[in-house]
Amino acid sequence: MNPKTSPTTVPAWIPASGRGLRHAGIHFDAVRVAGVLAEQVAYELMQFTDFQAGPIVREATGHRYMYFLSPPQSATGYRWPAGVRALGRDARGWAYVGVPALGGLTWPLEWRSEPTPEVPFVEAGLLHEVVGRLIRAVP
Repeated sequence: MNPKTSPTTVPAWIPASGRGLRHAGIHFDAVRVAGVLAEQVAYELMQFTDFQAGPIVREATGHRYMYFLSPPQSATGYRWPAGVRALGRDARGWAYVGVPALGGLTWPLEWRSEPTPEVPFVEAGLLHEVVGRLIRAVP
């Protein structure tokens, strides 16, 4: 058995195959960032955490969003800049996030960074700091 995908280490919200929609705010909050900024944020988080950033889902079509998955009710407590949106359980309505399986055909979704037992989520405070720093750096 592969310990990386052992049933005891894979969170219940990750589908066994393909991809599935998960309600943000239940299993996780998600911070949605688009395009080049998303790539920069993911890169900075990966570098800072020695490639243990927690779950980041990349969308290969449309706006090429990335979803940074943090613990439930953690991301919605921050004020995010324009173009960055926290998805969770709040008064603005319901939000669903596509989550790919850890292997197999999952297009148009893929993992930029997978959750691990040691780092099951992206740390919301660190993500907020990185996003803020990158947005302030734009001339």
